[in-house]
Amino acid sequence: MAKTKDENTEEQILVAAKTVFQTKGMDGARMQHIADEAGINKAMLHYYFRSKQLLFEAVFNQAFSLLAPQLNIILNDESSIEDKVKNFTVNYTTFMMKHPYLPNFIIQELNRNEDFIVKLKENTGFPNLDKFKAQVDAEINDGLLNPIDADQLFVNIIALNIFPFLGKPLIKAFTNKDEQDYETFVESRKTEVANFIINSIKPH
Repeated sequence: MAKTKDENTEEQILVAAKTVFQTKGMDGARMQHIADEAGINKAMLHYYFRSKQLLFEAVFNQAFSLLAPQLNIILNDESSIEDKVKNFTVNYTTFMMKHPYLPNFIIQELNRNEDFIVKLKENTGFPNLDKFKAQVDAEINDGLLNPIDADQLFVNIIALNIFPFLGKPLIKAFTNKDEQDYETFVESRKTEVANFIINSIKPH
């Protein structure tokens, strides 16, 4: 009789994997570490996930499926661009503080696997920029924003929000911050980044 996979066990594994990936990173994590964290044997872990890569992708997809719809709602709601910048920054930073392994995983996968972004875009919640771009152009025409290319603005928002997670060791070294200080620093960027961007695009 074929075994059936238990949803509770699978979720237990995903929670354990998230913990291990956060503390050890993709390269440092081992399937045995994850099995130990989940309280199961390695054979059971391999029954649910045959490789670390598949497990990492499952953890990533689960997290991304939570983040992408949030960002999509912000980009496509009726709020102003100023409020979109604020809400995007708060939501993105809050989420990444809970899932700090995601940015590095995305970069790693983009460099390793050209099809990764194709698979990612197949996710129904993948952010759509059409309304955001049209709104930027409309607010420029109404004199509410300084002239700026909407794609450039979006990349600026992403870059300023993502770099503290990608460049954490470098920034900590430059600024001599310990882990607690760094968490406080990243938390403060929820307003610092939004204010910086808004001040750059709003007419004075």
